[in-house]
Amino acid sequence: MTVSLRNLPDEKGYFGDFGGRFVPDTLMQPLLDLQAAYLEIKDTAEFKDDLADLLNHFVGRPTPLYFCARLTAECGGAKIYLKREDLTHTGAHKINNAVGQILLAKHMGKTRIIAETGAGQHGVATAAVAAKMGMGCVVYMGAEDIKRQEPNVFRMRLLGAEVRGVESGSATLKDAVSEAMRDWVSNVADSYYLLGSALGPHPYPMIVRDFHKVIGQEARAQILETEGRLPDEICACLGGGSNAIGAFHEFLDDKEVALTAVEAGGTAIETGHHAARFSGGHAGIFQGMKSYVLQDKSGQISLTESISAGLDYAGVGPEHANLMEEGRVQYLYVHDKEALAAFRKLSRMEGILPALESSHALAYGLRRAKEMTQEQIIIVNLSGRGDKDMGIVMEALAEELSL
Repeated sequence: MTVSLRNLPDEKGYFGDFGGRFVPDTLMQPLLDLQAAYLEIKDTAEFKDDLADLLNHFVGRPTPLYFCARLTAECGGAKIYLKREDLTHTGAHKINNAVGQILLAKHMGKTRIIAETGAGQHGVATAAVAAKMGMGCVVYMGAEDIKRQEPNVFRMRLLGAEVRGVESGSATLKDAVSEAMRDWVSNVADSYYLLGSALGPHPYPMIVRDFHKVIGQEARAQILETEGRLPDEICACLGGGSNAIGAFHEFLDDKEVALTAVEAGGTAIETGHHAARFSGGHAGIFQGMKSYVLQDKSGQISLTESISAGLDYAGVGPEHANLMEEGRVQYLYVHDKEALAAFRKLSRMEGILPALESSHALAYGLRRAKEMTQEQIIIVNLSGRGDKDMGIVMEALAEELSL
């Protein structure tokens, strides 16, 4: 009997050969407790009602499916739609997962929240839900990312979170994840680790995926209502993998819908200045999971590079590794320059400032739409808004715009 890819992971947390739970003994019981608590409440009427209430009234769902009339006319090919996750409260898809996990933390009796963040959007979302629930909140963030995402650091502090800079390693997201895990090991009695992407040890990839499935569920209903049929292709940017799996999951069994995830090509794949795990990485064990990882010949984690802090991560969620090997999703990359060009085009032609993460998916979407016919439809998941990236964009385009 064929197992639908939508029914994974298995009982041990594997998506095919990927996933699992590769952690020290001290974290094994907390992860088992987390899994038991999630399975206990996820299908209860009370939990579903509380989650729906937060999604509707705190997050602002459903988000619109927006038709880009001018971009479509300019490309001359497929109709281009955007799933507007940038319009959620706090400005990115990350809030979907944060409200789900904060309810889980409350159910488990935890009073302190630990999180990590790269671009800062998950940190802001976590700080917001912790404030709403009256819980203490500590957010770990790489020192390099703190420099790149200063507005989001300020927002987290305004919301009451303590932001702890991480100087070790490349001072980016992977180092922040390691510090958050260390904190959790030391304070597991009262603390909940609110992990920000569909990665890490089981059950986190499953939990985060489940809370983001609402993106694809809404998009499916909206495109059926608007166009009377499913899209020909959906694309999303790929850092850890949460927005992409959220957009794709509802369509995994619809073989006529192409699914494309776009990684950060940085400045060059050949020189290693990128974060494209499927173009330059190999299977390995990283931060509690088996997945695709950027590593050198000795198995050491490689440094990564991207203009987008949210895509600048050495590993990728294990469900994506399985979907790549199954051939259900194609994984490509876009360089920094092309993402910046897409950022400018959407801003000028549709009046929408996209996050630099989302600009990678948009760049592919614009390129792909030109290759498609006018009868076809492509949806780009616009995972976040670009306000947070103004400093980076101003620096990158200063000479071009004579700033």
